[in-house]
Amino acid sequence: MNCKICNTASVAIFKATVLNKYDVQYFSCPNCEYLFTEKPYWLDEAYNSVINVVDTGIMARNILYSRIVSALLFFFFDSKGKFLDYAGGYGIFTRLMRDVGFNFYWNDPFCENLLARGFEYKKEEGSTFDLLTAFEVFEHLSDPVSEIKGIFNISASIIFSTELLPTPIPKPTEWWYYGFDHGQHVSFYTKKTLSVIARQFGIHFYSIKSLHIFTPKKLNLFAVWLVVMLLKLDLFLAIKKNMKSKTWDDHFQLKNN
Repeated sequence: MNCKICNTASVAIFKATVLNKYDVQYFSCPNCEYLFTEKPYWLDEAYNSVINVVDTGIMARNILYSRIVSALLFFFFDSKGKFLDYAGGYGIFTRLMRDVGFNFYWNDPFCENLLARGFEYKKEEGSTFDLLTAFEVFEHLSDPVSEIKGIFNISASIIFSTELLPTPIPKPTEWWYYGFDHGQHVSFYTKKTLSVIARQFGIHFYSIKSLHIFTPKKLNLFAVWLVVMLLKLDLFLAIKKNMKSKTWDDHFQLKNN
């Protein structure tokens, strides 16, 4: 099977059981390091619940990214611009960002907007945005280049999150992000993979851990890193360090019930 990003012949590296019933083959590209599943025929079943039950980090993630994106927009982009949270789920992030003061809108054809009602973006309206956010979206894309091209038709800049694939590739039992139990993750990227995508679209790529930026703007990566790191030096995080979060305990409790 050829790689969906660079069209290089890819290698089957392991099989894993998805949704506790389907034996699924995973392929790795030796050129761009993209890891992907065979054609994901199980997705309709996987999306019976759009927000999967084991996503116990949904609130903490949205709060954290609202702080980081607020700083990035304020220091490196046009804070007075128009923004879109793509595949925005229940509207948590859009509401948080509007509460800060950013002109954010919501879009998600597969999920009900519960918290950002009145600020929906409809594709048929043809609007464009100064920047688009897409958190925990790229790992769901079964045809990344085609789908990212569609995103770039809406905005030239994207801030997105996805966990980077470790090197060497983890065995099925060694990495939680495969998401075999919910079956929604079908694409996995390294920095090299994302760099190859950026080059195909002629844009810059920046990455800090699981947060990434595609943009035509040239940014100072150290300055971006410094802003992100300084945001973590506040009282709230100091308190959290002295507490034991229930996020992961709840995740495994729900997963094993």
